[in-house]
Amino acid sequence: MVFARSDPFGSDSLQTVRVVKLLIAGGFGVGKTTMVSTLSEITPLRTEEQLTERSMGVDDLTGVEGKTTTTVALDFGRLTIGSDLVMYLFGTPGQDRFWFMWDELSSGALGAVVLADTRRLEACFGPVDFFESRGIPFILAVNCFDGADIYYEDEIRNALDLPQTVPVVLCDIRVRDSAKQVLIHLLEHVLVTKNLA
Repeated sequence: MVFARSDPFGSDSLQTVRVVKLLIAGGFGVGKTTMVSTLSEITPLRTEEQLTERSMGVDDLTGVEGKTTTTVALDFGRLTIGSDLVMYLFGTPGQDRFWFMWDELSSGALGAVVLADTRRLEACFGPVDFFESRGIPFILAVNCFDGADIYYEDEIRNALDLPQTVPVVLCDIRVRDSAKQVLIHLLEHVLVTKNLA
């Protein structure tokens, strides 16, 4: 999307601003809310709710037993790059029961980051299939959790049967520079995939 806005310094000229929509997706508890929060220049919009006894037997807490909240709709953040580019970051809900929202959230998205946790790599199959089937460019970002085994890129690629064209990057999304590098990899991949480079 491209918008025109008035110069904030009071001149009569209009400034062209390009707005892009990016998705942060993945399974339950992989760090989507954390990544949006780490990158956003504004206080992010969160739709987190407490996990209750009602979710027992519905949400699989294997590997994330200490998790007490869950995103029930979306996370939203904004990141401005220079004076002419604004990125809107949308974090998806992770549980299967909220996947009906992914179609709406992905509408108009330039690309997506699929976050992965190597302790629960099988949670990536659904998100990878989702973006492949819709032709939305994506990268796989492996969130290196404390205490989790670290694997080589090729091991992860083979485990998920990802084509060589899909970038796989290791990151710690709690660290702003690391999360920024993930977005840079995504934008580079989008440029190549859409022949914009």
